[in-house]
Amino acid sequence: MRGSRGIYVEIIIHDKIDNLWRLTQDPALHQRWDLRFDSIEYLPKSDPAEPQEFLYETRIGFGLRIKGTGTSVGEFASTKGDTTSSLTFASADLKSLIRQGSGYWRYIPTPGGIRFLTWYDYSVRFGAVGRVVDRLMFRPLMGWATAWSFDSLRLWAEKGQLPEDSLAFSIIHAISRFSIAAIWVWHGLVPKLLYRHMDEQAMLAQAGVPLSLLPWIGAAEILFGVLMIFGWRLRSFFAANIVFMILAVIAVAVNSPGYIKAAFNPVSLNLAVITLSIVGWIASGRVPSSSHCRRSTAKDKV
Repeated sequence: MRGSRGIYVEIIIHDKIDNLWRLTQDPALHQRWDLRFDSIEYLPKSDPAEPQEFLYETRIGFGLRIKGTGTSVGEFASTKGDTTSSLTFASADLKSLIRQGSGYWRYIPTPGGIRFLTWYDYSVRFGAVGRVVDRLMFRPLMGWATAWSFDSLRLWAEKGQLPEDSLAFSIIHAISRFSIAAIWVWHGLVPKLLYRHMDEQAMLAQAGVPLSLLPWIGAAEILFGVLMIFGWRLRSFFAANIVFMILAVIAVAVNSPGYIKAAFNPVSLNLAVITLSIVGWIASGRVPSSSHCRRSTAKDKV
């Protein structure tokens, strides 16, 4: 952990401390909202005063799992009402980049809610290679997963939206956005730039548009598809896409009505894309976002 500032995530949750404590300290509930874990199991202890030991598992794909252990080493409540829960964790699983680490959760009462934050850090295995992979890929991913999970927890505590629903909405939103982006890029690249299909040229001519603009129209469509991805949090792209699809159908119906009755026609295609946009718009309003969290402390910015 030498030279690292650790991972810090903070969010305001408008809920009572008792309920937030339950959602975060009960392992059966914790594993539901935290992307970093697939299962958390508390081990039995003979004395309630003893530190709480637990086991955790995380799926990494292809049927592989990473296992680890942890110990909740203490809870502290300050005179100001702040509560801190700290822990240590480690993994002897050679598939795990993390060797061992430690961190804490803090619950700080604020007007109308709780300032919920975490800090943790860890050491890695695999020497210099492991440190490079951690710095460039794994640590940013862990920070994002923690922040996304905190916002999923917020939606559960504040609005009653179950973590499973948050994950489902996120998948639906991603599929909608990627599909729309792929359609725009394909129609801009293949028939307009690579092959300059005769139907594309015919529709431009019938609309009185110079054929020299075909590559530029294709480039604009590709740009919109790319922006659909890079503007991930902007719901307005879905609304704009619906408008473009409606205008495109009207333009074809007025200037090139023969294409409306073709086997593969703009009505069916644009209707499908409009439907994707509506689905994406609805889902995007219920998706957790890491942007709702603060990711650095004042000390980090110095």
